[in-house]
Amino acid sequence: MSRITRRRFVKQSAAAASAVLAAPYIARSQDANSKLGACVVGCGGRGGSHIGAYLGDSRTDIVAIVEVDSKIADSRADLIAGKQGFKPKVFTDMREAFELPGVDLVSTATPNHWHALVGVWAMQAGKDAYVEKPVSHNVWEGAALVAASRKYDRMCQVGTQCRSSTACRDAVQFIADGGIGEVNFARGLCYKRRKSIGPLGDYPIPPNVDFNFWSGPATYTDPRLTREKFHYDWHWQRHYGNGDLGNQGPHQTDVARWGLGIDSHPNTIVSYGGRLGYQAERKDENYVDAGDTPNTIVTVYDYGKKSIVFETRGLSVDDSDDEELNTLFKSTKGNKIGVVFYGSEGYVVQVTYGHCIAYDKDLKVIKEFKGGENHFGNFVSACISRNRDELNGEVREGHLSASMAHLGTISYFLGEQNKVSIAEAQKVLEGVKSLDDNAATLDRTVKHLKKNGVDLEKYPIAFGPALKFDPEKEVFIDNPKADKYLTREYREPFVCPTADKV
Repeated sequence: MSRITRRRFVKQSAAAASAVLAAPYIARSQDANSKLGACVVGCGGRGGSHIGAYLGDSRTDIVAIVEVDSKIADSRADLIAGKQGFKPKVFTDMREAFELPGVDLVSTATPNHWHALVGVWAMQAGKDAYVEKPVSHNVWEGAALVAASRKYDRMCQVGTQCRSSTACRDAVQFIADGGIGEVNFARGLCYKRRKSIGPLGDYPIPPNVDFNFWSGPATYTDPRLTREKFHYDWHWQRHYGNGDLGNQGPHQTDVARWGLGIDSHPNTIVSYGGRLGYQAERKDENYVDAGDTPNTIVTVYDYGKKSIVFETRGLSVDDSDDEELNTLFKSTKGNKIGVVFYGSEGYVVQVTYGHCIAYDKDLKVIKEFKGGENHFGNFVSACISRNRDELNGEVREGHLSASMAHLGTISYFLGEQNKVSIAEAQKVLEGVKSLDDNAATLDRTVKHLKKNGVDLEKYPIAFGPALKFDPEKEVFIDNPKADKYLTREYREPFVCPTADKV
């Protein structure tokens, strides 16, 4: 599809259509000082934050929302009306919403499999777009978003809000100024407890959900719904989500790239891990969780002179015995979500989105960075100025960081059946290029799994192949099997175009 195909209001007369579109915003849009009209697509969980941001910005009104769950749609529309004094138009089909003359920007918090297509369609319709992380469900979708932004000259911000965090911005500048010497390696962490999403099964789709529009680009499965909880738990099913490497990960991989000054895809990627521990957790050796993304995965990214390692742990992360990380994060319990930069003269650690700490080589604090963010406000400002350089989380940055998750999981998916012993894994890692101590990272991962009751002889880790990638062409080198994972099978008419056809 070289251009969005939008349904017209064929069942309405011209007069009726005019009446429908005559919302209070339209009158204000004729004023030179009028507000920008926002359309929020996907109004559940994270969508509530989008709504709150635009309601809280004096430069915007929410003139439309798109939501496939009628209960959520009604609730959000009423909330918005109570806050801004008029009710937004409510749609199930976003293409109809994009026809509204009062819509200037589109902000999406849909499930991941919709992210890129919402952004592409919005920009093709002449709207600026804010797209939640990960900006895409696969690599080529991200490339399409970048191409659409350039072709239609639209602002496109990605929801990697650390880019607007005062703490993170100051910490990255500190690194760039040589605050901890030469820095070529960073470790991203997503030590974040994720319980089982329930047994794989055949479950009813909620009657208040339009499943056709919820599925959108994703092909129908048989059975249609295989998880107990309809909303949110799609994150852990690869048909729709990208696991925590693609959910939480893009925040930290983005900061890691940013701090290291990396502006490209990696050259080589290798992952190992699995969806482990739920049999022990449920005390049932035959238990099959409905999720199929890894809850434990370590990915090594080689960029030549620099490298990044990202570690995801979904089992209990309490009582950690990772001494150095415990010191750097000042905690032995609970989640550790952040980034560690390893410099020749010390460390910089992103502890939270609004707090970073610099240490010397003896792990003594030398400087702290604090301060929050207004990522949505930054997006609105760029929409007004029409200056793409003002965007803190511009779409190309989001594409590079989301692609790290996609490339890491491709290595995992290709090696999913390659179950190895710990000794075999150690041997393979000897040949993996990295600035990390690969053996030590594997050892810490194994200790974590055993502490959570994982029998690694019965449930061994899977080890993916080391994949060589062409950062410019955005394809794997001599690996057509891996290339197939750079896109997906789409369901008409919800097909995301490739970058050359936006």
